[in-house]
Amino acid sequence: MTKLTHLDDAGRVSMVDVTEKAATARRALAQGAVQMSEETFDRVQSDDNPKGNVETTAELAGIMAAKKTSDLIPLCHPLPLSKVKCRVTPDATLPGLRVTAEVRTLGVTGVEMEALTAVSAACLTIYDMLKASDKAMRITDISLVEKQGGKSGDWTAPKAE
Repeated sequence: MTKLTHLDDAGRVSMVDVTEKAATARRALAQGAVQMSEETFDRVQSDDNPKGNVETTAELAGIMAAKKTSDLIPLCHPLPLSKVKCRVTPDATLPGLRVTAEVRTLGVTGVEMEALTAVSAACLTIYDMLKASDKAMRITDISLVEKQGGKSGDWTAPKAE
């Protein structure tokens, strides 16, 4: 079994020491989706929502959340992010909205958690903005799509069958 990196030799929680690691270019891409009723999806498409534009607000929430990841997730290092891009796109096949987030840094640790946090917050914002019309919405499939850089190298999620 692989040694857990957030436990010391005595089994106590600790933040991983990255003092001696070299800074490298890091990138992570995450995704997720919010499934909703056809009626709610149509409402989003027609920009008919009393709380405002759903896509733009969710994208902003994702960017803001990525920047606050170390405040939300215990033992995450605060990172100087050089790029956060969060995109919400309609998908009639769900029906619903797909969310992607790309995060970059030049640092000593990866940005996977920042990308996943961005997607999560964007999906939660979509739910919050539309819950008055559709409490049965489902937040689904939040996952890391790929990561680049660092000691463990590049990784891409296997394609779903």
